[in-house]
Amino acid sequence: MERSGVNLSAYGYLRLAAASPAVRVADVDFNLTAIIETYRILRAEGVQIAVFPELATVGYTCGDLLLHTPLLDASEHALTELAGLVCIEGGLLVVGAPIRAWGRLYNCAVAIGSEGIVAVIPKQFIPNYAEYYEQRWFSRPTSGDFFPTIELDGRAVPFGIDILIEVRVNERSATIGVELCEDLWAVEPPSGQLASAGADVLLNLSASNELLAKAEYRRDLVRMQSARCIAAYVYASSGAGESTTDTVFSGHCLIAENGIILAEDRAFSFQSRWVIADVDLDRLAFDRRRIATFGQHRFTVYRRFPAVLPQLSDSRPRQAIEALPFVPSDPAQKHARCKEIVTIQRTGLAKRLMHTGVQSVVIGVSGGLDSALALLVCVETFDLLGYDRKNIRAVILPGPGSSERTQSQAAQLATALGVSVLVIPITPAVEQHLRDIGHGGEHDTTYENAQARERTQILMDMANRFGALMVGTSDLSELALGWTTYGGDHMSMYGVNAGVPKTLVRSIVEWWSEYAADDAARAALQAIMATPISPELLPPDSTGTIRQRTEDVLGPYVVHDFFLYHFIRWGYSPAKILVLAEWAFTGRYGQQELRNWFQVFIEKFFSSQFKRSCLPDGPKIGSIVLSPRADWRMPSDAAATAWHI
Repeated sequence: MERSGVNLSAYGYLRLAAASPAVRVADVDFNLTAIIETYRILRAEGVQIAVFPELATVGYTCGDLLLHTPLLDASEHALTELAGLVCIEGGLLVVGAPIRAWGRLYNCAVAIGSEGIVAVIPKQFIPNYAEYYEQRWFSRPTSGDFFPTIELDGRAVPFGIDILIEVRVNERSATIGVELCEDLWAVEPPSGQLASAGADVLLNLSASNELLAKAEYRRDLVRMQSARCIAAYVYASSGAGESTTDTVFSGHCLIAENGIILAEDRAFSFQSRWVIADVDLDRLAFDRRRIATFGQHRFTVYRRFPAVLPQLSDSRPRQAIEALPFVPSDPAQKHARCKEIVTIQRTGLAKRLMHTGVQSVVIGVSGGLDSALALLVCVETFDLLGYDRKNIRAVILPGPGSSERTQSQAAQLATALGVSVLVIPITPAVEQHLRDIGHGGEHDTTYENAQARERTQILMDMANRFGALMVGTSDLSELALGWTTYGGDHMSMYGVNAGVPKTLVRSIVEWWSEYAADDAARAALQAIMATPISPELLPPDSTGTIRQRTEDVLGPYVVHDFFLYHFIRWGYSPAKILVLAEWAFTGRYGQQELRNWFQVFIEKFFSSQFKRSCLPDGPKIGSIVLSPRADWRMPSDAAATAWHI
């Protein structure tokens, strides 16, 4: 039942499904047929693990019929039939069923693999309140009060609450933990202990009825438990075919991964329904290693039982691979994100000004995106504090590489924002300096960096003269690639953009121009957004056009931001980063282009750590930051050998 295409298992993906099959109360034959039909469809979709609801073989709302032998016999026969199905179809099917053992009845999850029934896990917390009467029929299991196996499907099967299932696909593996319905609602859900013991995929077989606002609460439980456990969480609940004598069921199905809902369905349908998602085991493993407190939990020793899963082969994962991982695709989320980022930036700068007692700032304005955002943050900060915008000194520093276009844009924006504008040409000073050090004027690194350092010196000296703070403009992408001049634009007294990557800088400027700007500022910002990214350290061509384009040298920032996100945030291997990039940029960039740019990214990232080791202060914005005082610790002379492709 494998699908053609890429071996997604090799990249750490696991395809999961939560299913709510059509159900008739106490009609085991009907329920078995619905489960079989659904499972075959799911396997045809490449699903490796499928989760069905609590008591799915008989229906959750059977009431006292649960105690009757004919129903229990039929249910156990259905499990035998399902074992035969999975033997042919492959995968892992986890289904709810009533199980008899030692004169008692247990509400159980039955895990069935290609080898047969792998394990039976009973529900731990048995509700007996409101519309629930489960203690009328089911016993509560406790560790150590029964034998570790039961007789089922003609053989001894592991039974207990101390079970983990170790699944393997080729050379990759995952650990499965199971709980049932009320277990999740307990003060200490079993899934917490299961996760602490290594379970990175948690399954919940449920029969949760519908009440006003209950779905939102249930969704939050699933989402937050997946986040708390740094795990994938699959939740499958009973559908509308359950008895409506007193309650109604919707078939709520959810798949979450570390706090994010990947798939959801709540259709109140009488037909079989399901959701499918590909979870990324590499992400979960990286965050568990990264978050030290995860490893500080004590856990119970669990018995572990193996199961083999089929390889997941498909053209790509089911979830979209975003080309702009720093920028939300949803307009409402993007608006909220941009607003929050500017709020963080202005709060950081405001605190620094309040602490120092300074009510004036100096900022170099180039007519490009980064200085535009930094200037907007200064304006927002001064408005917040009630300071006069005229005490924001926007300094334009034209040099040998400056174009009339960017100088004009810088002046237009600063004027529209009502700040003070100063123009200080640096060409004579740079030329004098180059003569002093015996430089012949050739357009080399010395020629370029001399301009950047001259600008920084002027801005620093102006800050001293006016009792001001010099605000830096370098962004996260430039810091990652080392695309700053050491001791030049690399330095400031407070770097408001240090946590904002280039793609997000553009989005924030675009957002500000749309929601917060007047016509004059909007026109200036739109002109800036239409300008090629350039350090402007080489003279324009004969027509005055910008000749030095950063992305012609480095490659597109949209690609480098993609590399930065997946390299830092998830610690992916080069092979995985590149295949993700191929999926994200299909039709835009070719495989060889991406490989070349990735090599550029790695070489520059490793060789530029010395610049990041002495960054000025600046606010952390998101989960990725390269400040040596915040999240990133890296030796300046680390070798990049393991990341070469």
